Amino acid sequence: MIRFFDTTLRDGEQTPGVSLKPEQKLEIAAKLASVGIDVIEAGSAAASEGERSAIRRISEAGLSSEICTYVRALPGDIDLAADFGADSVHLVIPVSDLHIAKKMRKTREQVAEMAFSAVTYAKERGLIVELSGEDASRADQVFLRELFTEGVRCGADRLCFCDTVGILTPEKTAEFIPPLAAIAPLSIHCHDDLGMALGNTLAALKSGATCAHATVNGIGERAGNTPYEELVMALEVLYGYKTRIRKEEIYHLATLVSRLTGIPLPVNKAIVGEMAFTHESGIHAHGVMREPATYESVQPETIGRKRRIVLGKHSGSASVEAALEEMHYSTDENQLREIVKRVKKLGDEGKRVSDTDLMAIADAVLAIECKPFIRMRQFTAVSGSSMIPTASVTLVVNGQEITGAATGDGPVDAAMQVLRKSIADVADIRLEEYHVDAISGGTDALVEVTVRLSKDGKIITSRGARTDIIMASVEAMIAGMNRLLREEHEDRGKNPR
Repeated sequence: MIRFFDTTLRDGEQTPGVSLKPEQKLEIAAKLASVGIDVIEAGSAAASEGERSAIRRISEAGLSSEICTYVRALPGDIDLAADFGADSVHLVIPVSDLHIAKKMRKTREQVAEMAFSAVTYAKERGLIVELSGEDASRADQVFLRELFTEGVRCGADRLCFCDTVGILTPEKTAEFIPPLAAIAPLSIHCHDDLGMALGNTLAALKSGATCAHATVNGIGERAGNTPYEELVMALEVLYGYKTRIRKEEIYHLATLVSRLTGIPLPVNKAIVGEMAFTHESGIHAHGVMREPATYESVQPETIGRKRRIVLGKHSGSASVEAALEEMHYSTDENQLREIVKRVKKLGDEGKRVSDTDLMAIADAVLAIECKPFIRMRQFTAVSGSSMIPTASVTLVVNGQEITGAATGDGPVDAAMQVLRKSIADVADIRLEEYHVDAISGGTDALVEVTVRLSKDGKIITSRGARTDIIMASVEAMIAGMNRLLREEHEDRGKNPR
């Protein structure tokens, strides 16, 4: 049985610029446990008071996962792990001559003795011990086997092979792992410096390792770690291995970690990136509309996502017509041809064709007059070095005037908050994604803001373009909210269906 050891809260948090509060770490840990992670490495108790608080809160939360903490071969580290409630320790020992001599300034014998003493002491403190060889891929493999063998004799429950700087290959992995896996249950911990972390992790599991270390979204030091979501889906789809992970929660977990760490998901990232299940090309879009398997190896619903057909210069009439039907527009052949022409023109201008763009084009071609549900009368945003960013707005919502104010992490966030707050009595509209691009250079650059909004499971995209990023954001939000609040079952066109 393959086990999953998640190190998002330790190795992942070591991503430069990332610092999670104890309550944020607890929120992530609870989600990790709920999706089926076996071991959660909650942090390093020796690092700070905040880390110890987080480990204590996670350990006392009654989660189904084993709670682990990173320790060095120092009694003080081990005491902190035990005192703050951890179930196990990830005891990391440098094992390459480079690390032993240059970082530790010790001999192999001295490092080995430190490891054995630490294992013995951790067992005395009642902890499960995972003895981990740092920089194992550059170590003398005979020395590593000897150290691991004696470590198990001293009481280590599990072992871990760390490819600390991401230099393994699947071929080397197949050579190194079997002798170590014969000693005790073995974990594999890979870094992605050369883009090989997932491949090497899979090779290790195939070669006898029984546990994989990973991080959500692959975050971590430098190029990161093995991405948890890619590992799970590779095992499920490519190898037919049932992981016991609640796959339908993968995307929610990915977006939670992205939001709390402040690390955006790369748009082209496998499984959880914005474009992973997005199609624009006419041939591809037409194919997936007829049979999703033509251009998708994974069904988006499997991981809690939905397929998206976006429009642009590559779009064909079939995908445009499908988008129009979803919006309850009905067109004849000539009208559809004109709408496709205008969509392609927008795409040729380098613009993202949002749902609200398509709606505006269709309204114009079909000569439909659309009265906006929401109109803005006044908007103000203020911020500064000594004041909390605040936004105020006056809206006319379905004929009723509403004035409100809200604060945020910045003026844009404050603007988003006040708009959502102002229409809360009418509809619960959530901001799912926010993206900004500079269209031109200079201090007066034109910026394009794209937002994804949702209401009752319905998701749409909207766009705003201004030289003022705050007003571009407001423009995108209001256009999108108007789109969502239009009558969902209104048929539009000359031939209602």
